[in-house]
Amino acid sequence: MTQTVLITGASIGIGRATAKAFGKAGYHVIATDVLETEGKAVAAEIVKDGGKAEFHKLDVLSTAEADALVAAIEKRHGGIDCIVANAGIAHKVPVATLTDEKWDHTFDIDLKGIFRVVRPALPGMRKRKSGAIVCVSSIMGVAYGWDQHVHYSAAKAGVVGLVRGLAVELAREGIRVNGIAPGYIRTAQLLSKEHSLGPEGAEKAGEFIPMGRIGEPEDIADVILFLASNAARYMTGQVVVVDGGLLVGRY
Repeated sequence: MTQTVLITGASIGIGRATAKAFGKAGYHVIATDVLETEGKAVAAEIVKDGGKAEFHKLDVLSTAEADALVAAIEKRHGGIDCIVANAGIAHKVPVATLTDEKWDHTFDIDLKGIFRVVRPALPGMRKRKSGAIVCVSSIMGVAYGWDQHVHYSAAKAGVVGLVRGLAVELAREGIRVNGIAPGYIRTAQLLSKEHSLGPEGAEKAGEFIPMGRIGEPEDIADVILFLASNAARYMTGQVVVVDGGLLVGRY
């Protein structure tokens, strides 16, 4: 029986690579995002390559949208086997100008956005005594502080707590919850001069990463696929750092 995976933020970057990885692995991919054109293109590409996929617009800021989509998927496909909670934002804002609104907006997407999608899927997973959830954090949430991104670092640290809490609460019901903490990955976010390193900064980062390069979205997608698979059947409550050796190599 084909397993179903719901992926948020699936239109670009790590989400896109993850959708394609799950498609190749034989999952029925439910790609979601606020970016419709790119999301539809990802789903079409998976189908063209022989996989199964569909796109649904989803804003993780909306509890109503998340509840409705999960209900529709369960009715159509009989359940959701896996959730990859990837949607997120990272905007550079110095503490001196960091407003309540910007803080709340970041947390509402990067942390609560995960909970909004996971919560409505849990009754079905509990009923089936089976499920895998993978939440995307960041090295900025597990080890590093990020200059002018305290709201982002705090939200991504919150993802770690969410993973641990859910894992303990759901373990005896057959549901595994793990996280992944990417390092510097070649995405539109990282390559943004306004909000992150920019192209030149990204290449310089590769020079001090022990493996000699920044990561590619596929490097993260393959680990997410592992965490969701039966190969990780005895793993729960873990947040796996995937950073080319960055954290252990800075001394």
